Amino acid sequence: MSVKTVAYTGNEAVAQAMKQIHPDVVAAYPITPQTEIVQIFSTFVADGLVDTEFVTVESEHSAMSATVGAAAAGARAMTCTSSQGLALMYEVVYIAASLRLPIVMPVVNRALSGPINIHCDHSDSMGARDSGWIQLFSENAQEAYDNVLQAVRIAEHKDVLLPVMVMMDGFIISHALENVTFLDDETVRRFIGEYRPDYYLLNPDHPITVGAFDLFDYYFEHKRQQVEAMRMAKPVILEVGQEYGRLSGRSYGLFEGYRLEDAELAIVVLGSTAGTAKAVVDGLRREGVKAGLLKLRVFRPFPREELAQALRHVRALAVLDRSDSFGVVGGPLFAEVRAALYDLPERIPTVNYIYGLGGRDIDLEMIGRVYADLAEIARTGRPRELVTYLGVRE
Repeated sequence: MSVKTVAYTGNEAVAQAMKQIHPDVVAAYPITPQTEIVQIFSTFVADGLVDTEFVTVESEHSAMSATVGAAAAGARAMTCTSSQGLALMYEVVYIAASLRLPIVMPVVNRALSGPINIHCDHSDSMGARDSGWIQLFSENAQEAYDNVLQAVRIAEHKDVLLPVMVMMDGFIISHALENVTFLDDETVRRFIGEYRPDYYLLNPDHPITVGAFDLFDYYFEHKRQQVEAMRMAKPVILEVGQEYGRLSGRSYGLFEGYRLEDAELAIVVLGSTAGTAKAVVDGLRREGVKAGLLKLRVFRPFPREELAQALRHVRALAVLDRSDSFGVVGGPLFAEVRAALYDLPERIPTVNYIYGLGGRDIDLEMIGRVYADLAEIARTGRPRELVTYLGVRE
């Protein structure tokens, strides 16, 4: 096996991953800040570097529809999107999961309109969190590349057969240049293997029906099967992450704990903000503060038991959400984490910080303020505010 380290943007890294996956069909429509991925991949097709049927469609709804059709016919199929594009796909996104099609879709996170905004928050993928797709988040371009390759194995596993979204933060990762280490093409080919579905439309020897009318006599059972597939995905994600680690030296789990083992004050976060928070943790550790971080990689299936076990010893916890849920208490990540901690013998005071909506920056000072608040909560046993809007002009 050979590896190569190159300075690439996140979009370039994901396009390279797609080139190495060599999908049978890619159906796509451009949308900022994702456009570059399919634009770069289309040049690979035009130059004959991949033997992929590249379908240019008139909308993201059509992109997901064409991808569903290709996957149902037995093809290894992919697409990419962002923001309003994902929202326009929602109808078909649910269908893709219900039909148990192992589609892989990189999603470059961007705020949902309105008002119109092209910068990063997580409202787009959070809007699809209950669609039945597995959701993997990436801290940087390296993780985006690694996650896309692993997503193929996870999606196509016989115990899973669910579509996978791979998230990376718009512009922060998608357009920023950093070193990315790539596996060679042959290693990737061996790792992902050849796609051989058991059931597909273009098999005359075993005809099947796809997308049948499904009333009360079977609908409930089919939904229950999706739940079971999502439950089975957790051990598969761990198994694939360990195997990938043996190949690349970069192992993956459900989340990463950073200086968490003896932490008294901790933050839970998704995506690129984890890198900023790690720098704050290191600074606080030098000052003698027992700060830690849990960077969640897998949001669906949500690792409830594992997360509670990893956080059971902390004295105060903050959950950082880069999206909000209107009309309830706090953001979607906060709701999931708080529910996961509910059954612990000792209650952990847990607060929520909504930050970075529409691409607003979050810096070291802001995260430092979160840890200062946590120190006060650990001292008094109760927070002043359950939900705080970090960096907003109130």
